[in-house]
Amino acid sequence: MKYLVTTAIAAVMATSAVAEDWKEDYAVLKFGILSGENEQDRLERNEPLRAYLEETLGVEVEIFTAGNYDGVIQAMAADQIEIGRFGSSSYAAAYTATDGGVVPTLTTLKKDGTTGYYSIVVSRCDSGIESLEDAAGMVHAFADPDSTSGYAVPYFNMVNGEGFIPEEHFGTVTFSGSHEAGVSGVYNGTFDTAATYMNNPENSVYTRMENKGMIEAGEICTIWESPEITSGPWTFRSNLPEALIEDVTAAIEGFPEADPEGYKLYSSFDPDDANPSVGFTRVDHSRYQWIVDMRAWLADQRRGS
Repeated sequence: MKYLVTTAIAAVMATSAVAEDWKEDYAVLKFGILSGENEQDRLERNEPLRAYLEETLGVEVEIFTAGNYDGVIQAMAADQIEIGRFGSSSYAAAYTATDGGVVPTLTTLKKDGTTGYYSIVVSRCDSGIESLEDAAGMVHAFADPDSTSGYAVPYFNMVNGEGFIPEEHFGTVTFSGSHEAGVSGVYNGTFDTAATYMNNPENSVYTRMENKGMIEAGEICTIWESPEITSGPWTFRSNLPEALIEDVTAAIEGFPEADPEGYKLYSSFDPDDANPSVGFTRVDHSRYQWIVDMRAWLADQRRGS
């Protein structure tokens, strides 16, 4: 009996040692964040999570940023970062760029149990543009070619739902580079309309910009809204140790409870939002296969034109 107990304890200790081995090979973990907002705000918003992960995991944690979505996607494809916080479309792009070599584990959970958000098209409230039809012949900005809500979903729905090809319907179609840049362009008159996103009417890119004093309240209005989109996932390279993926995933899951104030900053908490983000829930690739298929359709459309 003593031998069996000793053997069992040794086995547990060996398993624990193996689980910790990844820290010897990955003394620094890098996670990439997308360019949906200006870099300073991105870094400030994610700093509480970075610091929490560093303390919880016992390894150095760094934030990786790039000037556009593709920079983060390519960094993951080149094994320059271990983790990415992607939108649905940029996750699909990373999945394609790595031949399926990425693993999604978590997405955002809202107070009401939902995990989605919406693509919207905005214009100035005083522009007289109240619908996509009204914007015919005008200047429209998508956010980024790898943005779910800023390009893939609105483009797909304009063709298959609204019945027009954006390049033929609008006078000019361009990319703003980010969601905030698109809204700012509409606000300043550079664009007539722009694609961006919202969680609900009280929590969107432009309402956050209003709250930050970047634009005046009441100047930007929504003229189109998409069906619900599944929020993008925290994503890992599939060539990482399974223990690393699980340990980091579990740590991120624990962040809202471990640091409530930090999570509020990370999630852009708005006290007036009736359905704020409250944490994370597990996901797998099946939640995003339709986005992969939609991107393939979009690529076919571009090749055809």
